[in-house]
Amino acid sequence: MHRPSGETPRVEDATDTHFLQAAAHLTPRETVTPLDTDQAMRIFDAQLASRHLDLAARWMQAQGRGYYTIGSAGHEGNAAVAAALRPTDPALLHYRSGAFYLARAAQIAGHDGIRDVLLGVAAAASEPMSHGRHKVFGHPDLAILPQTSTIASHLPRAVGVAFAIERAKKLKVHSPWPTDAIAVCSLGDASANHSTAVGAINAAAHASFQGLPMPLLLVCEDNGIGISVPTPQGWIAATYGDRAGLRYFSADGCDLSETLAVTQDAGAWVRRHRAPAFLHLRTVRLMGHAGSDVEAAYRTPAAIQADLARDPLLATAQLLVDHLVLTAADVVRTYEAKRAEVIAVAAQVLDEKPLVSRAEVVAPLLPGPPERVDRLAIQPPSNEARHKAFGDRLPEDEGPLTLAQSINRALADVLAGYPEAVVFGEDVGHKGGVYGVTRGLAKKAGRARVFDTLLDEQSVLGLALGGAVTGLLPIPEVEYLAYLHNAEDQLRGEAASLAFFSDRQCLNPMVLRVASYGYQKGFGGHFHNDSSVAVLRDIPGIVIASPARPADAAAMLRSCVAAAKTDGRVCVFLEPIARYHTRDLHQDGDNGWLDPYAAPSDWVAAHVPLGRGRTYGQGKDLTIVTFANGLYLSLRAAQRLERDGIHARVLDVRWLAPLPVEDLLREARVTGKVLVVDETRSTGGVSEGVITALVESGFDGEVARVASADSYVPLGDAAELVLVSQDDIERAARTLIRD
Repeated sequence: MHRPSGETPRVEDATDTHFLQAAAHLTPRETVTPLDTDQAMRIFDAQLASRHLDLAARWMQAQGRGYYTIGSAGHEGNAAVAAALRPTDPALLHYRSGAFYLARAAQIAGHDGIRDVLLGVAAAASEPMSHGRHKVFGHPDLAILPQTSTIASHLPRAVGVAFAIERAKKLKVHSPWPTDAIAVCSLGDASANHSTAVGAINAAAHASFQGLPMPLLLVCEDNGIGISVPTPQGWIAATYGDRAGLRYFSADGCDLSETLAVTQDAGAWVRRHRAPAFLHLRTVRLMGHAGSDVEAAYRTPAAIQADLARDPLLATAQLLVDHLVLTAADVVRTYEAKRAEVIAVAAQVLDEKPLVSRAEVVAPLLPGPPERVDRLAIQPPSNEARHKAFGDRLPEDEGPLTLAQSINRALADVLAGYPEAVVFGEDVGHKGGVYGVTRGLAKKAGRARVFDTLLDEQSVLGLALGGAVTGLLPIPEVEYLAYLHNAEDQLRGEAASLAFFSDRQCLNPMVLRVASYGYQKGFGGHFHNDSSVAVLRDIPGIVIASPARPADAAAMLRSCVAAAKTDGRVCVFLEPIARYHTRDLHQDGDNGWLDPYAAPSDWVAAHVPLGRGRTYGQGKDLTIVTFANGLYLSLRAAQRLERDGIHARVLDVRWLAPLPVEDLLREARVTGKVLVVDETRSTGGVSEGVITALVESGFDGEVARVASADSYVPLGDAAELVLVSQDDIERAARTLIRD
């Protein structure tokens, strides 16, 4: 492998050549602009380092050990943004904000930003943030949350961080950020058109318009092009220059003095008013989109040359020459010295060890010791807190409860036991939820802890993600499973990935409640009867709870909250809408679907550990494996099968991730015949995972399944044609027994 020796190696690049040629001819101009020369030199150092990191990344790629070449060339003005803000202001950075990262690293003693970035480029296991899993700008010591290059996906979290700074202060909850901190979030002009960005910026402005504190500084680094597609000239200013609830600032991002001054004004405004601002930095993009990009294929020579003429490094060098801090020769020497410094570090990291085993890669996604979760899940709030929440009538004294009532009381217990817990979503506050599940919680816990949001699932999850890294314990609600599909990337690309890309140094614990599944007698069609959980089961590391019975729901919610609190887990709690208010199981008036609420003294006995199922009956002929509405249908079917001499036991898996494989295999071996009842779909449904688990565990008995059709759910009685029915279960059971 090539190592630099003698003359420092160079990557052939027009930007590099142009800078050296132009810098060599810089001469002082008359100037009256005041300048803090020490600060300017520090910023220039970060800018130079960022430029040479881009060049070094391409050199490393040529050596076979560089895996990321999206650079920051032309955007180095964002070093002045870092200099204008406080190093304790939480930052979520655009992938061209390399100079910001270096400038902030220089503000904190003991940090080597150059080495951090190059270790990331080399995918080295010693990289301090992701430990080789991705090249990120992030470090907990620098108050920079790690971000990958997903377009604009970090903006909803940034809104959530800004919101939570103020909410944590109001609730007197410990936060990693100072109480007067502001959140800063950078993005590109092309990213500003993404629906994620548009929704997040709207959410920030919407909050501000209502007078809610939202200390957020959005920094749009506008280079006028997204890969090869130009941004219409004037578009960003026209779109965000006069937006209700959003203060607009603008600066030439290639002019250090102007960028520094305007950012100081913008940051001070946000800090003082606790309201969002949009800082529009006009920049250029140099060296193309990434290492493989050939700009000449889609840009004219004149356009490329015009950007080179606006190189922010040249502009800063000219400023320093104007103030007689440097000569032209000094500029060139300083530039080359930084090249040598960066390439020397790059050569060193080429030999750094990458991740070499599957176990190393997936380690951040694995759960911690289950005993920690179990201990916390059975720990009740104080008697004083419970009586404050419930008054004189505790839920265990109410008598048997429905599923909705049980979840409601469990949420009240969580709010009583965890001062940092917040419950929110559309309709959860004043109305108490579409189905009344959160009714009365706002009155019990206060409207600072149980509150309504705007109608945007992406923003609901963004509030949760931002709140979680700011010290809160978010319990957001999405009204229907189908509505979650609008915001899945906030779970997949942001929530679940944070532990992975930070090696668990940053976590966003949360419990997402979702009203789910079908069987609403055809009401509402597919947007209110959706059973598509495949997209959730595909996300690494998350916990998926799917309770059916009221008693299980309360205990499982406590387990999810404990997993979030102790282990930083992202939990999704799928609640079967059709069972919310069910009272009877086999016949009218039997109250077979009601359960008493366990008193704290009984929480140990009632506890439901993650990944453990529940068996009903002791039949030796057949094992029915199911969950959610499938449990209700299967228990009814099992009673009718019993009349025909077929003795079945029913296993409610309860957890879709992790699946209760131990329980599944035990119950399957008792009978040797397994019928999987899956109310999701034939393709991508839960049954595929269940059957695979049986096969991989060595089960050699007979297996069959019934599942809903690969179809959307239609309106009216036609819904019954595509959803699993009790008759389907009985027919399949008889066939399996007969065969």
